[in-house]
Amino acid sequence: MNILQSIILGIVQGVTEFLPISSSAHLVLVPHLLGWKIPAQAGFIFDVLVQDATLLAVFIYYWKDIRDILKAVISGLRQGKPFGSAEARLGWLIVLATLPAGVIGFLLKNTVEEAFQSPNATALFLLVTAGLLLVAERIGKQRSKIEILTWKDALIIGFFQAVAIFPGISRSGATITGGMARDLERPAAARFSFLMSIPIMLAAGLLAGMDLLKLPDIGSLLPTFIPGFIASAITGYLAIRWLLKFLINHPLTIFSVYCAALGLLVLILSFIKV
Repeated sequence: MNILQSIILGIVQGVTEFLPISSSAHLVLVPHLLGWKIPAQAGFIFDVLVQDATLLAVFIYYWKDIRDILKAVISGLRQGKPFGSAEARLGWLIVLATLPAGVIGFLLKNTVEEAFQSPNATALFLLVTAGLLLVAERIGKQRSKIEILTWKDALIIGFFQAVAIFPGISRSGATITGGMARDLERPAAARFSFLMSIPIMLAAGLLAGMDLLKLPDIGSLLPTFIPGFIASAITGYLAIRWLLKFLINHPLTIFSVYCAALGLLVLILSFIKV
């Protein structure tokens, strides 16, 4: 991988991590469609770094919310009232919503890793994302805000996040769909989606980081990958900001059409090559 490829893929990760079009799919399909031969080890290191960059973007954008939630959770535990405030309650709901993806991701780890090696499987999962987004618009009542979420709502949204462990199924798309299925307004569903991404992305980043430390030539790759990290963090922040404003007055339909078109394009090109 060269610096230009690093920057391009960093931008791709930053934009697609938060738009409901699947960052994992794009990190698989963009090199495939452009004919880039990226070694598996280098690709793994890069994917870890740019995902950490988008986690940084979430931290920066939601720093005040994160600070208030952590303070409320700690204060509630000290006072023996863990659900004593709206912020503390939201913190525990985020933890609850994280559990399904953590458990299912651990159980299906090998299956998921195999799926990342298949552009066709990724394309099929993109069609699943397209369907999820259409379902969200069809069944969502859009009458609720985060403050009235229940533990049952959080757990159901968490199972939607668990589905997104496969490349091509957008994490943000699946969780926004889950939120809207529980009657959250689009912006509220997106906000909860981004906040609940923090624990799972942090855990994944820590585990992958431990694997990175075992690799012998990581130091030689970092100068090439750091521009991609920076590009991913900046575009991720901008993507969050743009999407939250967009969803106030616009449906998810355009993202559904995009996912369906990209998935079908990859499948058609694969069929033609065969």
